[in-house]
Amino acid sequence: MEFLLDLFINSLRDVYALANEGLKFVAPVLLGFVAWRVWLRYINAEFLRTVKWQLIEVRLPKEIRRSPLAMELVLNTLHQTGGTASWLDRYWVGKVRMYFSLEIVSIEGDVHFLIRTPEQFRNFIESYIYAHYPEAEIGEVPDYTEKLSYAKDGRWSMFGTEFALTAPDPYPIKTYVDYGLNETVKEEEKIDPIATTIELMGSMTAGEQLWLQIAVRASGKEMKGWKKEAQDEIKKIKEEKMKAAAVEKWSDQLLTPGEREMMKALERNVDKLPFDVGIRAIYIAEKEAFRGANIPAMLNMLKQYNSNNLNGFKLTRFTAINYPWEDIGNIRLENKKMKMFDLYRRRGYFYPPHSRMPMVLSSEELATIYHFPGQVASTPSFSRVESKKSEPPTNLPI
Repeated sequence: MEFLLDLFINSLRDVYALANEGLKFVAPVLLGFVAWRVWLRYINAEFLRTVKWQLIEVRLPKEIRRSPLAMELVLNTLHQTGGTASWLDRYWVGKVRMYFSLEIVSIEGDVHFLIRTPEQFRNFIESYIYAHYPEAEIGEVPDYTEKLSYAKDGRWSMFGTEFALTAPDPYPIKTYVDYGLNETVKEEEKIDPIATTIELMGSMTAGEQLWLQIAVRASGKEMKGWKKEAQDEIKKIKEEKMKAAAVEKWSDQLLTPGEREMMKALERNVDKLPFDVGIRAIYIAEKEAFRGANIPAMLNMLKQYNSNNLNGFKLTRFTAINYPWEDIGNIRLENKKMKMFDLYRRRGYFYPPHSRMPMVLSSEELATIYHFPGQVASTPSFSRVESKKSEPPTNLPI
């Protein structure tokens, strides 16, 4: 027995000695890694602190006839990858890929299309909007999120959520192409999926606000990587079909019509520019005006883009507690709400301390969930220009 005890104690000593010896080499590496991460977070935060932001609103005439393809071409201008090419820019100056926020907002039923952009990109974006929507009016507006404070003002009740994809990134959601909006059809025959969102926004009443925020930046995945993901998914489908059919040689005859369409959709989707995207929504209202029925409506506001055999949106991170006993006094719930409100107000998504794991959407998908609707969206409170403009301003940069 004493022999076994001595063997155990000596073994512990050997393990401790080895661990202690190993720490001499591991500890500096770990400390160096932590220091490097802290440095990157610091210089990134300092760089972002210098960025001047502007919130612009786009107002459109009542008779606009543009396919979402026009918005896709506009949104391609947000695919900004410059400024981080050199080691010095990334790891000393702290530069990051610039990001933008596309927002659809209802203030008591008045619906607005907004874009939050770094100041240096404003004229560039405006020129592309005017090129494809020459009747538009664009102007800087105050930040609507600064007009109220959920954290300090007890007048408000709110519910917020974020969205994620139901399937891997390369699988597309149901886009405007699937709805036939890329084809020339009569205005009254169009089925525009964004109309559902606009109608919900327009149904807000006095004391109610509904905010939809789409944070975007050029994806960190290069085009080759973006396409490789789709190729890997297609390869996986083929391997599964060959295994199920017990054959060693591939044939397109193994595919069902639906599976052929799936592969075509994958290939079409990754042929477009990829964007890192984060989506969140907030319903906020004065306590006496808060309507709980608006919460499920908000949670389903992107459901029209879901495809059973491809991709869609699901809920992630929302301001709710599963069981009352998990949160005595609503402390956790209130913290969740204040954090969601603060994230929205700061438009934080891609970088610490407000970083999230983004999804990747193509420019076609992005233009589907954010584009300017035509006459098909007839919400009376939708903010529009009363008369047409013949030409964009002449002082825009060329």
